[in-house]
Amino acid sequence: MKIRVVPWFEREWTRKSIWQCVLLPMAWLFRCVSGVRRFVFRHGWLKSERLPVPVIVVGNITIGGSGKTPLVIWLVDHLRAAGYVPGVLSRGYGGIEPGPFEVGPLSDAQQVGDEPVLIAMRTEAPLFIGRDRVDVGRALLAAYPDCDVIVSDDGLQHYRLQRIIEIAVVDAEAGFGNGRLLPAGPLREPVSRLASVDFVVINEANNDRARTCAQLSYPGMLPAQPIFMRLSGHVFYNVKDPDWHVLAGDLRGQTLHAVAGIGRPQRFFDHLRYLGLSVVEHPFPDHHPYGEKDFEFGANAIILMTEKDAVKCRSFAREAWWALAVTASLDDRFGADLVAKLRPIYGPQTA
Repeated sequence: MKIRVVPWFEREWTRKSIWQCVLLPMAWLFRCVSGVRRFVFRHGWLKSERLPVPVIVVGNITIGGSGKTPLVIWLVDHLRAAGYVPGVLSRGYGGIEPGPFEVGPLSDAQQVGDEPVLIAMRTEAPLFIGRDRVDVGRALLAAYPDCDVIVSDDGLQHYRLQRIIEIAVVDAEAGFGNGRLLPAGPLREPVSRLASVDFVVINEANNDRARTCAQLSYPGMLPAQPIFMRLSGHVFYNVKDPDWHVLAGDLRGQTLHAVAGIGRPQRFFDHLRYLGLSVVEHPFPDHHPYGEKDFEFGANAIILMTEKDAVKCRSFAREAWWALAVTASLDDRFGADLVAKLRPIYGPQTA
């Protein structure tokens, strides 16, 4: 489940202030409701359903971007290399399609959501969206019976769908904010929830200090050996013609406009500067529905954007618009441990 966040709350969630005293009773109520909901699903008092193939859920316990989408793409590629035939489920947040509905690389992001289109484009795996992930999973398996493992993009709190493996992503820079639950803080569930997942992946956001900070900041809250993920990229592809690529060095010394409608736009801007680029920042809300009027920076302006933004701009993109291709890299042991945990339950059909 994703929630649109008012900027004031985002600022307040990074600290403890007098305003949160007013919100604390609501946060306690939220904690009780979410805790009871998880309890009744775990004990079978509310019905959860299991699909015929194993499900791997990738999610987080906080509101806002944490790096789930690059991890889902990495997982699909890794599972395929291990001999599996993976499919992907997504809520389709930001789109209008209730689903179940199949998403392809050329689907309309305004209809199905930006992240599903990006995942489909990068992986070419079967991908279905919808509000009820059980129904969506069944639709995917009916259309693609060879699929033998499903990756659920988000859905850590969607307990109606049983899962074999849970992966929680933690943003090393944002952490857990002030450590309080909604609406007094950014947490969907208490930090203690991390103790029950199979893997905790820390997105260190290319910050060499983040690994140490994460280990020092969350003592007792994270596994002894969490998995670290690094996002990197220096190649841009043309939004209008994706087969056309340029390197970051080709763009240096020019006036560049950077656009980001993601959970943490500053991360994108900082990465561009890390690549040696001088940019004018244009942050937008996460999942912003772009239109041509959002890009009135001059007829010949060179615009850089994230891949998630690019899939929403393809129909009106100009020649000088570029998207940064980002790739996730993870600790080597993670892939081996993941397959080792999955294979005894259900080996790939090719094994």
